[in-house]
Parts: sequence; C-alpha cells; structure tokens
Amino acid sequence: MKMIKNTALLLVFLFALGCGNVLDKQPLDKLQGENLFSNPEGVKLYMANLYYQLPIEDFTFFRQGFNWNTGDPNNGGFAPAMVTDEAVHTEFGDFIGNDDFQWWDQGYKLIRDTNILIDIIPTLDVTDDERKALIGESSFIRAYTYFALVKRYGGVPLITSVQKYDGDVEALKVPRSTEKETWDFVLKECDLAIANLAESWPGGERRATKWVAYALKSRAALHAASLAKYGDRSPISGTAVDQKLVGLDKSAAAEYYKAAADASEAIMSSGKFALFRANPANPEEAANNYRLLFEDPNNAPEEVIFIKGYARPGSGTGHNYGIWFQPNQTANGWPHPGRMNPTLELMDAYESYDKPGASAPIVTTEAGNDMNDYNGFNASKQYKRYEGPNDIFKGKDARMWATMILPGTNWKGQKIVIQAGFIRPDGNAQIMGGEPFTVNGKTYYTYGAADRTQYSGFDTWGGNNTRTGVSFKKFLNEGVNVAPGWNQSITDFADFRYAEILLNYAEAIVESGTGDKVKGAKALNDIRHRAGHKTDIPLTIDNVIRERRVELAFENKRFWDLIRRREYHTTFNNTMRHSILPVLDLRVTPAKYIFIRTNVARSNPSTFDYKQYYRYIPGIGANGLIQNPQY
Repeated sequence: MKMIKNTALLLVFLFALGCGNVLDKQPLDKLQGENLFSNPEGVKLYMANLYYQLPIEDFTFFRQGFNWNTGDPNNGGFAPAMVTDEAVHTEFGDFIGNDDFQWWDQGYKLIRDTNILIDIIPTLDVTDDERKALIGESSFIRAYTYFALVKRYGGVPLITSVQKYDGDVEALKVPRSTEKETWDFVLKECDLAIANLAESWPGGERRATKWVAYALKSRAALHAASLAKYGDRSPISGTAVDQKLVGLDKSAAAEYYKAAADASEAIMSSGKFALFRANPANPEEAANNYRLLFEDPNNAPEEVIFIKGYARPGSGTGHNYGIWFQPNQTANGWPHPGRMNPTLELMDAYESYDKPGASAPIVTTEAGNDMNDYNGFNASKQYKRYEGPNDIFKGKDARMWATMILPGTNWKGQKIVIQAGFIRPDGNAQIMGGEPFTVNGKTYYTYGAADRTQYSGFDTWGGNNTRTGVSFKKFLNEGVNVAPGWNQSITDFADFRYAEILLNYAEAIVESGTGDKVKGAKALNDIRHRAGHKTDIPLTIDNVIRERRVELAFENKRFWDLIRRREYHTTFNNTMRHSILPVLDLRVTPAKYIFIRTNVARSNPSTFDYKQYYRYIPGIGANGLIQNPQY
C-alpha cells in the first residue's frame, strides 16, 4: 500500500519560495486558522510542508542531517551505513563524530509547526471526518518527530502547544521529561493517530494512514523495549542518569515489547499487506524480485506501507544515490562514483542455501581455519582457486546478489571488473599497484584492465573504486543511465515495509519470551522463503538479528539496531572492517582466481564510546537543559 509521496505541489511551493517558509512572513502564533485553511488546498499545502520536514532516514539522510542533497561529494555521500559494519566510504575512514546525526533545532521547528496546526484544528469549519483526519495526521507527525528526538537524546522537553512570547524568556523554557515519559508520549501519539486515521485516503492520496501509524508504533516500541532490556550493557552515570532523563528501567521492557508485538500483529492480521513476490521458484528469481522491490517500491503495493517519493530530477528535488554509489564503470562521466562499499562483515552474514540457519563466512583457503587472518597474501597458504571472479559467492543468499554488485557480474550491459592484482608464476604477489605483466604473450593488469574507465575496484585514483571487493546495487536502477549532475535520481524510498513489521514482531516475541512463538517463527521464515530458502529455522534472537542485517541492509536500520541493543561498543572496539580481494593466480594454467581476506585498505580501527549512545544537546547555555552524560 503506497501511502505518501512528496508531490509536485509541495516541491513547487518550497522552491518557488527559495526554500523559505511562507509562514515566516509574520509571527506564526498570530496566524488565523480561517486565513491559513480557507480552502482544502491550503490544508494540503501546509500538511505537505510538515511531511517534507519529517525526519525520514532515506536517500537524503547523511551525517549532516535530513533532506541533505546539496552538491558536496566530500560530506554528502557519507551515509549512516558507513559508520556501521555494513559499509565503508571509498575515501574517508571517519567514524561517528559528536556533531554527526544531530537533529535538535529542526526537530523543534517541526514540533512548533505541527502544534500550530493542532491548536487551530478546533476552530476550523470542517466536517467531523476531516477534523479526525487532521488530528490523526498531526499526531502521527508529532509522534514521528519525538521518536527521532528521543532515540538521539533520551528524554526531551515535551512541548504540546504553541508557545507565545510575552517578553519573559524564562517562561518559554521547558525542562526535559524523563526518557520513559518521552517514549510513552511517542506511543500515546501513535495511538491517537491510529484512532483517528482511516485505512486509506479517498482517491488514493499517499499520506499517513492507520497502518502507517501502527508501523511507527511497532518500530518505536521495539526500540524502547531494547533500551530497557539492554541498557545495562553500557553503564553511564551523571545528573541526567540520576534524574532518569536518559535510561529506562529493565522492568519497562515487557510493556514495550508487548506494544511492538501488538502493533505489528494489527498490521499482520489486517489482510492488507503481504511480502512482494513471496514464493520465488529459485534463488535467481528471488534475487531479481528483491532487486525490483527497491528499484521502484511503487511496484510492490502489497509490501510497501509508507513511501517517501521524489518528484523530478534536479533543483534539489531528486537525490544522489545514483551518482555517488554507481560502480566506476557505469559513472557516465560523473566524477564521484563508487562511494558505498559493502564490507566483508556483511558478506559473511548471509546464509548459504546448503547450510540454512547460520551465517556463511566466505572461506578462502583449503584449510578453512584462518577466517580471522587479515594479513594479506601468504604464499604458504593453499588458497581455493575459482574459474570466475564471483564463483566464491555461489550458493549464498539471493539477497546478497541483489544488494551488491559482485566481481565479474553484469550491470548496465557491462561486466564489472573488480580485481586487486595477480600472483606471478614465480609466486610473487603484485597487489594494489605495479606495472602490467606479460607472460606467454598475454598482458595482465593489476586492476583487471588497462584503462581506468574499464574497472571498478581498488585503484585509489579519484576515490572512485571499491576497496572492499564488491560494489553497491540496492536501490540503483539498472535501466536508467546516470545523469552527470546533482540530484538526478528519483527512486522512491520505502520507509516502512511489511518485512520490517514481520521482523519487529519476531524480535518482540523472542525477546519477551511471551506471545505466539509459532506465529513469530512463521514471520521470520516467510521472509527467508521470499529469498529462496526452503528450510525453516527456529525462532531465536540470533536468527532474527541475522535476518534483520541481510533483509534491511542499507535501509538505515543497522545504525539504530546497534544503538538500541547496546551492541555498538562491542561491535566497534578498536575494530577494523574488512575486504575480500579477488586476485588472479598466474601460477596455474589457465589462470584462476583466489580470494584474500584483509583489512580495508587505508583505514584505521574504530571505537564506539558509551557516551555516543546519546547525542549531545546543543544550546544548553541558553535553554538551561541538563546535558547528556560525558559531554
């Protein structure tokens, strides 16, 4: 069910005003409802502006914030995946900085704008159904906004009506609520939205519905439940902790897991949703179906619950996934491709079809007992040899083939060449550099081809080539050539989809130890069946988390999964991320490929500090709020 798309009306409104807000022309607290909403188009226009400000973590969500689609190749292409174990940037080894992923001033601006609407609703001359819809949408937007704030900052000031300045600044200061009060407020607003929103909009308008509000509640409640259950994995102290402005009591986990399960089950039992192409004939079909789901989520109305759309290329109304993340060979003249490099950690997480129910790390040697050796080529090792540059990945989960461009696979009519070097007949390795080498009348090149436009791996020139051994595919449209300019991509983003709801349900059931475990196991296995797996696996937390990693890869969920489950500091504790190097072995005739597990080149180990589970609160000198611990 496709719910919302930022329409041309919104975009024309925003950019005709030079990205300014028409409401800033006069004090917002003095606007008269009858003037602002004198006709239905005024309501839509105002509501569209609220939707535009929603903190949807989509293709324009980067470390600087939301709706970031400016021409900045050095920063704008740094996505949340690049500070997780999903990916690295081709050039930058940055980890999470204090100023990354902040969202405070913008959040309270959206709250103010939403409160203006909420305060005005009782005065409007509209029908009861129209009034209910306005209440429902406003509650949904406010819930979404406070969810974005509480998962960053813990307890925050709860401002539920428009503040009026009468000359006393102190009167405008609202103290932080506890973290539990803030989470409870988010869920209460979700309930209000659910109670007032209809199941769909007349004429198919894509806006928040009852089911979208249930989906938000499912996600938010699971986040809160995890914090309550696992908060003691990362003990912190200070005034904010003492006053419960950050942190939840372990005893709160049960109520939040139940809320997550109940909200998920409401969607599952509605009969409105299903997995897109849930029963593929084989893994190849499963891979294609999965790719199509993200190439255009509008073609999957049974699975997609909430869409953020992009109306047209250019003028700040598109996004840059196409130009930043295409492999070098298909950049079409664009100077900044190839930036998103999936890690070996993610490759290792996918199952193989012959060993269901466990990650299948990529084994590169006959011994198979050196999976943690990342020291590069070792002439004494007996490496497995393969005819083709992607044969080592055969038998791995179809979603891996649909999420990543593997070496030697075709993309946009080209064979994508990703090679790190070769082993000469005398056993000497030439990796990551060096001159061409000729043997028996044939010339071999380190990166697999003579010209830089003909390969996509490892060469440092321009920062355009993957340094992990694979390139990026998910969300990219194979049928559309890259237009060499900013904001030319118009692929829509599925913010909520049914697969996430199934995974939320499964996790809530297994983590709480209550509820319908049979139904939870079915939810987990239905997703795997869509990926071509035939064997059911048990409902365990390890199985659920692995499935989240591979099913939701690059959908900006992994960052928050590590946060909410308090696993970031153990995942990143002086930690290097890793690559796999396809290398042509000339010691045998005909030449074959070997693969080498190694550290990501030109990178440093990363460590996540406890304090980073919460962002710092800006402006405490003026707003008088208690700062989060260790800032």
